[in-house]
Formats: sequence, C-alpha cells, structure tokens
Amino acid sequence: MADASELPKSKEEEQGPAKPEEEDDVNSEEEETEDMDFLRNLFSRTLGLDSTNKVLDELTLEGVAQYIQSGKCKNIICMVGAGISTSAGIPDFRSPETGLYANLQKYNLPYPEAIFQIDYFKKHPEPFFALAKELYPGQFKPTICHYFMKMLKDQGLLKRCYTQNIDTLERVAGLVGDDLIEAHGTFYTSHCVSFCCHREYNLDWMKEKIFADSIPKCDKCSSLVKPDIVFFGENLPARFFSSVKTDFPRCDLLIIMGTSLQVQPFASLVSRVSKSCPRLLINMERAGQAEPLLGLLGFGGGMDFDSDKAYRDVAHISTCDDGCLALADLLGWKAELEELVKQEHARIDSHDKKEKASESSNAAAKNSSASVAPEPTKEE
Repeated sequence: MADASELPKSKEEEQGPAKPEEEDDVNSEEEETEDMDFLRNLFSRTLGLDSTNKVLDELTLEGVAQYIQSGKCKNIICMVGAGISTSAGIPDFRSPETGLYANLQKYNLPYPEAIFQIDYFKKHPEPFFALAKELYPGQFKPTICHYFMKMLKDQGLLKRCYTQNIDTLERVAGLVGDDLIEAHGTFYTSHCVSFCCHREYNLDWMKEKIFADSIPKCDKCSSLVKPDIVFFGENLPARFFSSVKTDFPRCDLLIIMGTSLQVQPFASLVSRVSKSCPRLLINMERAGQAEPLLGLLGFGGGMDFDSDKAYRDVAHISTCDDGCLALADLLGWKAELEELVKQEHARIDSHDKKEKASESSNAAAKNSSASVAPEPTKEE
C-alpha cells in the first residue's frame, strides 16, 4: 500500500516518465554489456555453471549482519519507499475510508491522481495546496528506519540513500547533501513555474504561504510557485540518473526498504548493482521478483529469494522499523539506535514547543497592538 510520502502511481509512472539525456547515456553505454550478461546467464544459470562468488554465508538477516561486520562491506546503498514513513503517522493514499484519495471529493477532481498532474496543477492549484497543508514537512518525526540509515552514515558505511519519498524525513534524520538522492523530488525547495523566471524559494517561505491558505505566487513575476516534487508529466531530477551511473557499480550491499518495486525507473535500480552484490529486502511483502521464466533465464536482475540458484537475495518480511531493529541488534547497535531515536524525538519536540510558544507570543503581541485605540490628536 502506498503512503502519502511517496507520489502515487499513474499510467505515466507505470510506463516510466520521459527520460532525460543522462538516462539515455546510461542506457546506451550499457546495452552491449546487458546483452552479453543475458547470454551468459542464459547458459550458466540454466546449466548450473554460474561462477558468481557467493558473498553471504547464509541468505538470512544473520548472514547480512555477518557480512557487514566482516569489514568487506563499505559502500551500502539504501533504496527506500513509502513503507519507511508509515509509522511516522503519514496517511496512505488508497485505504477505502481513511486514505487521501477517499477524502478528496470536496475538491471536485476529475480523478484522484489529477491532484498530482502538472497540467491540472497549473490550472487548478488549490486542491494540491490544501492537501499539502495536511502533509507538510515538519509535522512528522523520522522513524527508526530513518535513524538506522543515519547510523550507517555515521559508521562510514552508507554510500547513498535513494528515496522515492517527498516528506523530507531523511533530511530531518541527518541525511543531507551527498548522502541523499530524492528521486521524486522534495518539499525542501520550491521554484517559480515560469520558464523565464524559475526563482527559488525555501521551505519556510512555502510553509508560510500554505499555512496562510494562500496560493504561493512568485515575488518577482507573480507566477505559481511549486514545491520541487516530481509531478506526473515531469522528468525525474537529472542528478538521479548521473548518480546511478557512478554509485551502483560500486555498491557492495543494497538494502531495499518499504517499496513495492513497481514504479519505474526507480524499481530497475536493483539490477544496476554487480552480480555479486548482496541485496536485502525489508518489507511487509516480497517485491522485485523476476517472472518465473525470466528468472530462470537470469534476465532483468529480478530478486531471487527461493530458487535453487538463489545466492545473494534476502527477504526479511516485517515492518521497516522492526527489520532495522533486528539488523541493528545483530550488529550490536540496537541500544545505540533506540537511544538515538529517543534523543532526536525529544529534541524535535522541544524545538516544536519553543516554536509554537514564539508564534503564540507574536500573535498575542500583534492582537494587543491592534486593539489599542490611537490617541486623539490635540487641537491647538
């Protein structure tokens, strides 16, 4: 089930968004290699002649933990989706009664996904900004899973986190700059939609407009201002494609959490790592498995958890938080992780309390000033 931190799927997304030049470059350079890989896999896997070195001693969470502790694992990539944010309280899209789509009738949308369609947004921005007020970053705290990735960073093990989410909770947890690729964009920055202007605005500017129930307009040209999230009909950020090209060949452990691996091109990233790279899925259900025939032929890089040829893929079926706690426990990090979550949540609560007190004080001062009648001018 999707969640509001991840953009919903549509026909455009299932077919894959328009690809910028960076992705074309990656594909053209890898076409011949992929053809050769297919032929090798066709013969080696079906005949049991696969010479790939098995990195994990066992295809379990314990095997993954042993590999991390061995010192051979230094470039972990995390691929994350909606499932890592549900425990933060972010509502999902598709629940029959409580999901966001079930509660959009008041906006008179032609269809629910229209709220994230770029063409519809430019003509009718009101529904999106009303929804954005409910989901705006700063109202939710990062989860155990977010802080587990922060611990990977602190241990010098995290190469990069690739996220489909737009809730900015990775940033709040401490993943910033080079740590993070926000594949579907972010609320962190916003831009004027005018091609001739494109002025940038920060999170606080956008928050002030949204919570004042005002449609954000550019201070320079008066055009609409849109958060830098990827709407249906828009390309993924160029940095996504350029980073994939350099990151995934160097990855020595791929951890996939909270995603169904159905949305392209994000889902295809699991096949970008080397053939010897272990892949761990922490999710409520299995995902990313190749079709039986294609899996037999070794085509497409699909996950293989159960076959006789399985040698690197591990599925840990649980919530993302429980899976991260279990892995942290095996690594000897559990107590530290729990303390980190406790301290960071307390810090966020304290900051929010001070901010609300300041806002209340300012509002009271403003009302008091407005209620004071001006002194009459004295006649000469």
